[in-house]
Formats: sequence, structure tokens, C-alpha cells
Amino acid sequence: MGTPAAAVPSLAALVEAGHEIAAVWTQPDRKAGRGKRLTAPPVKVYAEEKGIPVYQPPKIKNEETAREFAAHDADAAVVVAYGKILPRAFLEAYPHGCINVHFSLLPRYRGAAPVNWAVVNGEEMTGVTTMKMDEGLDTGDILLQKKTPIADDETADHLTGRLAHLGAGLIVETLSRIDKIKPLKQEESKASYAPLMKKEDGRIDWFSDAADIERRVRGFQPFPRSYTSSPYGRLTIWKCRPVVDHTSKVEPGTVLKAEEGKLAVACGEGTAVLIEEIQQEGKRKMSVEEFLNGAAIKAGDVLGR
Repeated sequence: MGTPAAAVPSLAALVEAGHEIAAVWTQPDRKAGRGKRLTAPPVKVYAEEKGIPVYQPPKIKNEETAREFAAHDADAAVVVAYGKILPRAFLEAYPHGCINVHFSLLPRYRGAAPVNWAVVNGEEMTGVTTMKMDEGLDTGDILLQKKTPIADDETADHLTGRLAHLGAGLIVETLSRIDKIKPLKQEESKASYAPLMKKEDGRIDWFSDAADIERRVRGFQPFPRSYTSSPYGRLTIWKCRPVVDHTSKVEPGTVLKAEEGKLAVACGEGTAVLIEEIQQEGKRKMSVEEFLNGAAIKAGDVLGR
């Protein structure tokens, strides 16, 4: 049970390990892209290539769907970013229940966006957890965990890809040892949450210090992205680096420099960011050097007003 590209490595690993995949359950096809074309989830695409039956019920909280799920008569269900909360009938359908691959070191970062918030919050270490699912939000017993450091310049998008492959190996190991693993209760006192991000989360607050803004730029990729208003329309910041700037005493958001291939913007607490990749509304992403060659932006302009 999975939907996005990050779930494909686990499915592929299970196939390659020789497990019999009774079925794949995924979200319904959605309209995507500028043309709003109906697009199949990446997990469906892979499953169909391998000849695995695919189920895409729009709703799962009904008796008919629960019976259909139980009829697969599987040993276990593996769940990776499926996108729906499973009712008890699903959790109890198979002897080994539903085993989730979660992209954090539980009980840290329960919820829908653990990778993004780990980057935004400046965590140095993260990992993946396999967990026996219960009816709570990522509260089930821990089976196995594997750690990995977060690089200083790593985006949430890149980290998700790494964790997807780490999780693929971990779910294969979990299933191979399923009868020997002693499930571990989560420590509620150490729990934290990673809620689904909203579009407004991406709006840059220039009064924050530069390091916080830089982490948000990396953490809010590919959604909601870090953006700001400007005299020249909305700008999306894709890459920047923080610098100390105690010389300027201007309003945060003020452009300090916009020449010689450098775009510096004042932030809070005597800091600034040097923007390295940027995208003007309606245009493609580009290097700041290329942007400055064609943009009218200048020192003294204020972003975010």
C-alpha cells in the first residue's frame, strides 16, 4: 500500500527479494501538471509493469472495501506513504497486520511530513522505522530502525529519496526476521509531530534569522517551496546560504546587493542570505547570475511587504 515515488523502492525491493505481492493498493489517479492530465501514482505504474493487480478505491472506510482487502489472504500488508488512515478491519485482516515504513526515527516526527520538518528544524540525524500499525497516528510498536545523518546542504526532496532506499532495505530485513523481532513500545514523552504543510508555510519571514530561512528553503522542497513577494512579482527561492551582516541596519527583507552575480537580502538578528537559485513567477528556475542579467531588482528594494 503506497502512492508516491518514495514508496516505489520498497515495493521493488519486496519483488526483488522474492516475496509474492498479492496486490497493490494506491490512491486514485489524479490530475497533475499544467495540462491537468489524469496521472497514475508512481506505485501503480511500477505495479502494472510487473503485472501486479492494482486497487484504487476512493474510500476505504466501508465494509465492502474491507472484505475486498481481506480476500487477498496475505501474510502482511506493507504500507509506505499510502495517504489514507487505515481502519481497524484493515489492521487486523492479516496474521502479521500492517507494517509501516515511516521516514523518521519514531516517536520523533509522527505525521505526514517527517522529512520536511526534520530539515526545517535543523536535525543532524534522522532515519527510517518499520512499525506495526495501530489505530493511532504513527503510534504503533517499533520493529526495526536505521539511522542516517542529514547533510548541511541537503534538501527534503533529496533526503526523501535516500530514506526511501534505506526504508526499502529495512522492510526486507523486517519481513525476513518478523517472527524473531520483539516489538518495542514507543516512548510518548519523546514524541513530536510533523503536520502536513500548508502553502502559507512557504512564505518567507525575513525577520527570522538567515539560518532558519535557509533551512526552510531546503525543507520546503518540493512543496510548498519558499517564496516571497517583491516589486517584480512573486519570487521562489530554491537555494541560498546564510551570512553574518552586522553592518546593515535596514528593514529585514531589504535587498543589500543585486550586482556582480550576487543577490543579498537582509534578515533578522543581524544576518543576511546570499541567494544562489531563484525563480520569478511564470519563469523557470535559474542561477542568481542569470536572474540578475535580466531582472530590474536593485539594492534598496524590499521583499515580503
